[in-house]
Amino acid sequence: MAVDNLFKDEATEEKGERARMASFIGAMAIADLVKTTLGPKGMDKILQSTGRGRNISVTNDGATILKSLHIDNPAAKVLVDISKVQDDEVGDGTTSVVVLAGELLREAEKLVAVKIHPMTIISGYRMAAECAQKALLNKVMDNKDDAGNDYMQGPEKFKVDLMKIAMTTLSSKILSQDKEHFATLAVDAVMRLKGSTNLESIQIIKKPGGSLRDSFLDEGFILDKKIGIGQPKRIENANILVANTAMDTDKVKIYGARVRVDSMARVAQIEGAEKEKMKEKVQKIIAHGINCFINRQLIYNFPEELFADAGILAIEHADFDGIERLALVTGGEIASTFDNPESVKLGHCKLIEEIMIGEDKLIHFSGVEMGQACTIVLRGASNHVLDEAERSLHDALCVLSQTVVDSRVLLGGGWPEMVMAKEVDELARKTPGKKAHAIEAFSKALQAIPTTIADNAGLDSAELISQLRAEHHKEGSKAGIDVITGAVGDMEKLGISEAFKVKQAVLLSATEAAEMILRVDEIITCAPRRREDRM
Repeated sequence: MAVDNLFKDEATEEKGERARMASFIGAMAIADLVKTTLGPKGMDKILQSTGRGRNISVTNDGATILKSLHIDNPAAKVLVDISKVQDDEVGDGTTSVVVLAGELLREAEKLVAVKIHPMTIISGYRMAAECAQKALLNKVMDNKDDAGNDYMQGPEKFKVDLMKIAMTTLSSKILSQDKEHFATLAVDAVMRLKGSTNLESIQIIKKPGGSLRDSFLDEGFILDKKIGIGQPKRIENANILVANTAMDTDKVKIYGARVRVDSMARVAQIEGAEKEKMKEKVQKIIAHGINCFINRQLIYNFPEELFADAGILAIEHADFDGIERLALVTGGEIASTFDNPESVKLGHCKLIEEIMIGEDKLIHFSGVEMGQACTIVLRGASNHVLDEAERSLHDALCVLSQTVVDSRVLLGGGWPEMVMAKEVDELARKTPGKKAHAIEAFSKALQAIPTTIADNAGLDSAELISQLRAEHHKEGSKAGIDVITGAVGDMEKLGISEAFKVKQAVLLSATEAAEMILRVDEIITCAPRRREDRM
């Protein structure tokens, strides 16, 4: 007796061919969606939210686009995830990874159609990915050895590499017009980190107004707050207490409690007691021997007056991000009790002053304890431009900080893909059996990236890729696509470089994602839970 229906009424299942079709189509649709943003001539997308305010953002970053989509197709979700991971892991290559995975599946679909088993395809892809990774490893350049251990003086060559990588990363973004300027900012900021990948100490402040070219890098820390009334506007050799404490208890605030008094005089007494309490607290804080007090919460008028009388600069409402960073940068710790001053670690900096950027006043801390801290101030025409500029710069900073750790460098512009494709092709010729078809398909998928770069620039991709392939059969070729002249160019002369870590992450994540989607032969969608079931 056959079971008619195993699942609840509304659950659906797709089997075999149909399931595979659904997952292939979903994944390819996602890849086609972000494909047009790839490369220096890639286009941007406008994302509009349906929520209140109908916020829009204009972006070129694959991960940002995919993060904002609400997708039903399960296979498409896998691709969204790999682009997110790529963004967190290395920061760049978020579009490439999705395009490559989509192409691998497009090739796999053709192979499945001619009755090659998915497992055979997967093992072929595995071999091809290993071969491609070896091909990249043989071709990497590493200029860090000239550097010795001192980052600042010796490594001119390495710094040039970093500049090239930053310019290549930025050339596909909104900042491409001023890429030298921003690449210099990014390289300076990352060089300060002295090899740590913690980008916390690089702060990015966005101020509308001016043009992108007016952006600058500032040593030290800038806090987006104003200095209070009657307080010193400039402090040298500051001792800073960073705190998270309530400074607004000089008024009666007893929630839910009722105080019965027999005359107004008693109310005044209670208020007086509250005021005394506040005064004691301020006295304790002043006893730390500080001349700058920064609080995360409000500071009411009364304590502010007391601080001003003592000649202490008090800043209220420095948002959480602000005090976390400030504590990190000035070398202090965030305090919330002030009974024993010796246990509180104060922050120090040489100078605190008020500066103007555009129309706004900000507070500038210079000569901070942590030498690697710096602030990048972005200027631009509108908030959308600034948001996109920040995303682009963040990508560049991530890639650079990873490159400082793993300093292997490759040429860009479709060169690594062609190198890998050539090696994989040779492997396909040596491999007997059906796997060879899969390996060949892998090499075709790799060539999709330079093809897409050429397509997005409106060039004849078929012509260019065949020229490229011919060039790469010569030994030690450095050919890639020069989008500006629309021909095959020498990537080394053009100074187009990419980080090895980014390429490796793209290759491995895309292969694994494609593999995972290929293994699917059934999709089961669960029935939604009903309200009455919960009773």
